Amino acid sequence: MAVARMRMSRTALLPVLFLCFCVLPLAAATPWLLLLLAVPATLAAWVVRVGVDVGDDGMTVRSLAGERTVGWPELAGIRVGPRGDLWLVTTADTEVRLPVLRARDLPRLSALSGGRIPAP
Repeated sequence: MAVARMRMSRTALLPVLFLCFCVLPLAAATPWLLLLLAVPATLAAWVVRVGVDVGDDGMTVRSLAGERTVGWPELAGIRVGPRGDLWLVTTADTEVRLPVLRARDLPRLSALSGGRIPAP
């Protein structure tokens, strides 16, 4: 099975581009205000990088700074948070937040896992 990548929609880059255009006149005023352009650059990197990869080995959760792989034998279940966010629960009683997935994505996640995660 190939790795299925679940990422944020690339249309989320449109507000980041708008923010960049709004910050640009202020950043051009003085050289030290060019640091303000780091905010839209960081947001764009976050939109492109953050997500979940589902493969034969397990699930890899990617954040802006790093990634964590939870193998299928380590997975104890999935917890749905109070706002609909999803958390992987491991056999070591740790939790890993799935950054771009919500409770409405559980059927798709179940299909991609090959039945390892039961459908709700």
